[in-house]
Amino acid sequence: QVQLVEHGGGLVQTGDSLRLSCAASGRSFSGADMAWFRQAPGKERAFVASIRWSGSSIVYANSVKGRFAISRDNAKNTMYLQMNSLKPEDTAVYYCAAAAYYYSDMTTTRSYNYWGRGTQVTVSS
Repeated sequence: QVQLVEHGGGLVQTGDSLRLSCAASGRSFSGADMAWFRQAPGKERAFVASIRWSGSSIVYANSVKGRFAISRDNAKNTMYLQMNSLKPEDTAVYYCAAAAYYYSDMTTTRSYNYWGRGTQVTVSS
């Protein structure tokens, strides 16, 4: 089992930055591929960014490419999402996720076995 807890959400203005963190506990974090997803009101949970266990492969959704940066520190069992140039359309609950096994497609929720409870990010215009 892996327990995931997100931190760092809040209310910001358009153009501001936020850094989310996801603290993991339980089974080995360093061996798990991980990702951030987000869910806006009335919408399905959507992929934001993913990172392999080694940090060697990173994928971003087109909507955040160039503005967001995912990273991880396996020594601290923590994953991060640096969000810059925030827009109102980034408003959502942000979730971190961890995979129990290797999956080639890291952009689908079906590839992840463990989820945090989420942290709210609200961007005002």
